[in-house]
Amino acid sequence: MILENLKKYKVRLASNSPRRRELLAGLGIDYEVKLLPGIDETYPDTLKGEEIPVYIAREKADAYRPSMEKDELIITADTIVYTDGKVLGKPHDADDARRMLHQLSGRAHQVITGVCITTHEFQRTFAAVTEVTFDTLTDEEIDFYVTTYRPLDKAGAYGIQEWIGFIGVSALNGSYFNVMGLPIQRLYQELKRL
Repeated sequence: MILENLKKYKVRLASNSPRRRELLAGLGIDYEVKLLPGIDETYPDTLKGEEIPVYIAREKADAYRPSMEKDELIITADTIVYTDGKVLGKPHDADDARRMLHQLSGRAHQVITGVCITTHEFQRTFAAVTEVTFDTLTDEEIDFYVTTYRPLDKAGAYGIQEWIGFIGVSALNGSYFNVMGLPIQRLYQELKRL
């Protein structure tokens, strides 16, 4: 393992996201997935921007605290798409996905991931923000993506690593991996500092 300081911990990723699992595996860190069902992901409506995913990531971590072992380190995260002061979460159905993609078409938006690293001794949170600009998407392109891929499990109804990202994303300012769901370079730096 590259990060010697993590050897004393059992690293757990508390996420069902295959993209987060893939990204964390890419760091060469031994970890296991740990899931608790039914964690509340609501947040106070007074929160804005970066505060939202950080709050949710911390709430997720706090749900694990009562069952944590002494040597566990738990990583929780939440990703939102943020535009016009509003959160675009996971779409409810195909029509909702189309609506979201029309809203993002031809414009810039923010993808914000909040991450929480928790052990028995400490808890550290941070947020990463990436600005993504979409080219103007046609109705045909949006419909093709919605019917061919799986936008319903993704914030903002898109995966940058999929077809829509290939043809639609015209500019990116920040971490590409953050848009996938985990700002892996920043997470590595935070873990290195433990």
